[in-house]
Amino acid sequence: MMNFKQQIVLFFGVITTLQLNAQEATKQLYEYADPMIGTAKMGHTYPGASSPFGSIQLSPDTDTIPFAVDGHYNPDVYKYCAGYQYDDSTIVGFSHTHFSGTGHSDLGDFLVMPTVGALQLNPGTEAEPDSGYRSRFSHEDEEASPGYYSVALKDYNIKAELTATTRVGVHKYTFPKADNAHILLDLTAGIYNYDDKNVWTFLRVENDTLITGYRQTNGWARTRTVYFAMAFSKPFKNYGYAKADKSVYNGFWGRFDQTHNFPEIAGKKIKAYFDFDTEEGEAVEVKLSISPVSAAGALANMKVETPKWGFEAIKTKVQQQWNKELGKIQVASLNESDKTNFYTAMYHAFLGPTVYMDVDGNYKGLDMNVHQADDFVNYTSFSLWDTYRALHPFFNLVQPKRNRDMIKSMLAHQNQSVHHMLPIWSHYANENWCMIGYHSASVVADAIVKGNVDFDAEKALEACVATANVSYFDGLGYYKELGFVPEDKSGASVSKTLEYAYDDWAIAQAAKKIGNEQVYTTFMKRAENYKHVFDANTGFMRPKLSDGSFKKEFDPLNTHGQGFIEGNSWNYSLYVPQDPAEMIEMMGGKHTFSEHLDSLFTMELPDKYFEKTEDISRDGIIGNYVHGNEPSHHVVYLYNWTDTPWKSNDKIRNVLRTMYKTGADGLGGNDDFGQMSAWYIFSSLGFYPVAPGSEDYAIGSPLVVDAKVYLENGNMLHVETKKQSEKNKYVQKVLWNGKKLDVPSIKHSNLMQGGTLTFIMGRKPNKSLFVQ
Repeated sequence: MMNFKQQIVLFFGVITTLQLNAQEATKQLYEYADPMIGTAKMGHTYPGASSPFGSIQLSPDTDTIPFAVDGHYNPDVYKYCAGYQYDDSTIVGFSHTHFSGTGHSDLGDFLVMPTVGALQLNPGTEAEPDSGYRSRFSHEDEEASPGYYSVALKDYNIKAELTATTRVGVHKYTFPKADNAHILLDLTAGIYNYDDKNVWTFLRVENDTLITGYRQTNGWARTRTVYFAMAFSKPFKNYGYAKADKSVYNGFWGRFDQTHNFPEIAGKKIKAYFDFDTEEGEAVEVKLSISPVSAAGALANMKVETPKWGFEAIKTKVQQQWNKELGKIQVASLNESDKTNFYTAMYHAFLGPTVYMDVDGNYKGLDMNVHQADDFVNYTSFSLWDTYRALHPFFNLVQPKRNRDMIKSMLAHQNQSVHHMLPIWSHYANENWCMIGYHSASVVADAIVKGNVDFDAEKALEACVATANVSYFDGLGYYKELGFVPEDKSGASVSKTLEYAYDDWAIAQAAKKIGNEQVYTTFMKRAENYKHVFDANTGFMRPKLSDGSFKKEFDPLNTHGQGFIEGNSWNYSLYVPQDPAEMIEMMGGKHTFSEHLDSLFTMELPDKYFEKTEDISRDGIIGNYVHGNEPSHHVVYLYNWTDTPWKSNDKIRNVLRTMYKTGADGLGGNDDFGQMSAWYIFSSLGFYPVAPGSEDYAIGSPLVVDAKVYLENGNMLHVETKKQSEKNKYVQKVLWNGKKLDVPSIKHSNLMQGGTLTFIMGRKPNKSLFVQ
């Protein structure tokens, strides 16, 4: 029997638990997501406001690091792929377009900054912020949640608040009393900026509350034009410009004073200012909408999406949109931080690809002509080398309609391409050719195989085949002729060979699904080309030369000059997702391979092997397993093709715990437009798509206590765990609708029918798990 003291402790413990449960019950899902996660170090996420898959990403930029210094690449710029670094102490302003979690960058369009006092049109430097218009800030005065961002600009005593609809960024600036308040529009600012990045800019003052214009840049996308309309809730009393162009010819515009209250300006380097008188605590709102087509399109987007003023109402509507999207999965977790990580991962996964068309369906195509998206939403920003692995498969599960529209967008791209190729890495009506492989084929094939099709599957297959046969693309001609890419003809040759072979397998699966035997046979043969770069003497994939010999200088630990990109041979040699069983046999059989995998996670990888590679850092490495970059994301699940599938369990839990944390530095590598996040979501649920293009998911070890996945077809997938705990990380048994699974996989078609996937957990490995 409990004594009185114990009863009191129990009573207050119960009360506290009830209070916490009540708080959790009233907490909305968007409140669990933390946009600050990943804004430090290598995460390259931004903390600002965006709607789900929105064209606008309205976010603070914290410095003006140039892409090049004295004509040479400036490595410091890499930190600013998303425009924001958590450790910085100043904010330059708030621009309207950003990439989330990428390893290269562009954008940063239309930077807006409110100020008071003497007018300054130079941003200054972090070391000397008073030399420009930037402002100091503190994280104590900063707030970020899906669809909302706010910060106090210390130097001006201004509170800045941001929200965003799909195509409109909405600002609210609360000013002190001032007769010299300004709102600046810097058309020279950008991310990965350099002197000649701006090709041209134009600004037109329509009236004392509305301006329009455009910005054309030559960057990662070499012919990118973004149009805008900018409206103020209060008339400005004066306006003007600074123009830093150096041109030998300026026409006859010299007859005007264009710097002050002149209704239009054009040039490469333009900064504009708009002056106001403000009362203490007065809020001035700004709406800036964008369009890929015209200023008229931008204005129409604004009128449709934000017909009225009212920051709070717009913010609330955007937050409701985030609640709807995040509500596609309802999870119960071991602790609060797990729930934060889960919904942050969903938030990051739903930031892109981004809508790229006006409200009337018009968009600019790859051919630079205006097109109409009649039966689909057109998307852009396809980081396919990353996202084909888990993000698009995740969309096939929880965002199938969006994924179909994304594929239609890719097919439109291919139709407009003079190369007749699907996207490689594309954004804003441009192909930037970043990274390797033709992984659009994987995205298309995965949708076809999983039955997520409302497009012409035969034409989609033709687009994949056409893409895979462009001989002048990145060593592909050698690959078709020799069966491998030779290192002396095209660098990163082994990575290319392996990824082409996987993509070819994916094309074959799509062909099989729609009954095209000829394409199936051709591409299944090509899918075996990975065997041509396997060196049986070393047990690793190894670069070959055009004469058929292996390259002599070879170190499987090194990421530099060894025939691989963003990874070493130890990791990339495991990249045969289309045929793990054959790969394992080549590497010595199940027992030998299982021990080989063990070594990957336990050995030491000295810094010298990756220190010159931007996308790999110590934060993203466990042993020699590089989770902070994508080529290894399937690797831990390869135990399922051995007799020791249980060995994956503790390693999956370790990755979930060490590579994903709360806090600004919580990501172990670039989020890469949601790929890192999609890995977290799948793995938390207990299964993962090792080979997109297959119906099968590999079974892992879940982190959630319980999850309800509300599918678009009206069915519900229920993932439940029994005896789940921090120590009970090993799966003892897996049930599907109460029936024991005898194999370590489950099919997509089963999950889409709805049902219950049950994991019974335990503290020790079940070494007979899935053993026949």
